[in-house]
Amino acid sequence: MHAAPSQPRLKATLWDMDGTLVDTEPYWIAAEHALVDAHGGQWSHEQAMQLVGQSLMHSAGILQDAGVQMEKREIIDTLSAQVIERIKLEVPWRPGARELLEELHGAGVRCALVTMSEEPLAREVVASLPKPYFEFLVTGDSVSQGKPHPEAYLTAVERLRLSDPELTVDHCVALEDSVPGVTAALASGVVTVGIPHQMPLPEDGNRTTWSTLSGRTVAELEQLVADRVRVAGAGILLEGAR
Repeated sequence: MHAAPSQPRLKATLWDMDGTLVDTEPYWIAAEHALVDAHGGQWSHEQAMQLVGQSLMHSAGILQDAGVQMEKREIIDTLSAQVIERIKLEVPWRPGARELLEELHGAGVRCALVTMSEEPLAREVVASLPKPYFEFLVTGDSVSQGKPHPEAYLTAVERLRLSDPELTVDHCVALEDSVPGVTAALASGVVTVGIPHQMPLPEDGNRTTWSTLSGRTVAELEQLVADRVRVAGAGILLEGAR
């Protein structure tokens, strides 16, 4: 009698920060408005939405185009400092995020933060959590190419593999709210869940869409990993049958 194959394991969850873990986009948008206004320019809600999920260097270039007469590095530092000050007053957690983090922690599933915000802001957010849920952070200032490029997610997977060489992208689920973030996660090969917030996400059969993290469980993430492995296995069988 053959033993049943073991359930494919969810080994890691990779979290976007802005818009997924915390609702900081209003903080960023307010800082952008203030900066453009100070330089006599115009900044619309539509322009602000174009920056959601993008790398800060890319966003700084757009702000320069809108009339901000500062170097990109200075723009990033100015915006980040304002957002950090707001975070120190209140961390706007997204619904269900802390509850899912706690359940993942209890289940022994590793978590990493993969964000285009820079390390000082990410550290401020993580320090507000009651436990060390995140094993490490991959931040916008630690990669050469920001989202939608997959470098940040590939970097996270490689860091996870340092202590678990058997881990692959099939064992990892990314949680993202923006088009650049979802694009980056999918391009890296990890199982991807889109949780649209500020902007809608286009339909895409290559990922799962949840309207919120509220009420979501580790078991549901484990099922996504199992589904990935099942679909991949079916593809191999089809190839072999040709």
